[in-house]
Amino acid sequence: MRVRCTVNGEPRVADDVWAGESLLYVLRERLGLPGSKNACEQGECGSCTVYLDGVPVCACLVAAGQAEGRTVVTVEGLADDDGLHPVQQAFVEAGAVQCGFCTPGLVVAVHDLLQRDADPSDADVREALSGNLCRCTGYEKILDAVRLAASRTGSER
Repeated sequence: MRVRCTVNGEPRVADDVWAGESLLYVLRERLGLPGSKNACEQGECGSCTVYLDGVPVCACLVAAGQAEGRTVVTVEGLADDDGLHPVQQAFVEAGAVQCGFCTPGLVVAVHDLLQRDADPSDADVREALSGNLCRCTGYEKILDAVRLAASRTGSER
């Protein structure tokens, strides 16, 4: 089957997609967007989190055909021509990127959180990120990155 959707603001087409193929596979292997990571393939780790029509989803759980005619934004799509999104930059500056496997999903989840709550409490951050697993950190640097990003993105609203 052919899947047509808008990815990171651009119309994209993936051909020869089979019915059981995930959106994650299409993004990574067919469209050349390796940012979203393939870790658990069960929707448990959050490494593959992307926006589908503005809603964060685990791309490993979305059948590729479900993206037909819809809008997808990946971690790559958060950046613009001027550089990294403030959330991405905060992760770099706070040292919240270790092995990097969980980072794309965390960045998308934090981006979503800060769109809903410009100044989240630590408890709100922990709740919002509860679907994202990181095996390298104790999450403290991730929390630091969220605080830094919140201080910078509040003026963007």
